[in-house]
Amino acid sequence: MIKVIIGTKGTGKTKRLIELVNSAVDTDKGQVVCLEYGDGLKYDISSRVRLINTKDYGISGFDSFCGFIKGIFAGNYDISSMFVDGALKITGNDLDKLGCVLEDIDKVAGEATVTVLVSADASAAPESVKKYII
Repeated sequence: MIKVIIGTKGTGKTKRLIELVNSAVDTDKGQVVCLEYGDGLKYDISSRVRLINTKDYGISGFDSFCGFIKGIFAGNYDISSMFVDGALKITGNDLDKLGCVLEDIDKVAGEATVTVLVSADASAAPESVKKYII
């Protein structure tokens, strides 16, 4: 299942993400993974979360982002929650392409919940993204 939290800068998305990640660690039975662009969350989330800095792996663009996430799921059957902070920083600012990637990831996520933060105006999102907004 894909969930998108969308809003412009300063609307509290990252604070909400931190709360969701730390809550998932306490309640989920599987592994919790968090991807981010940079290392700004390392002191805010539990050390039991697998925190991945996408800059360390040279992830940029939609194809590498989607492939990276698919690889994480392929190598870890027990992921229950995945969180992505700053999706457009990682991939680029194309909301239409993001919608296609979200659909692709939804197919491989299985029972896991993937929560993606998007820094953009919700009214500018295409239907392919809006259908995942919570």
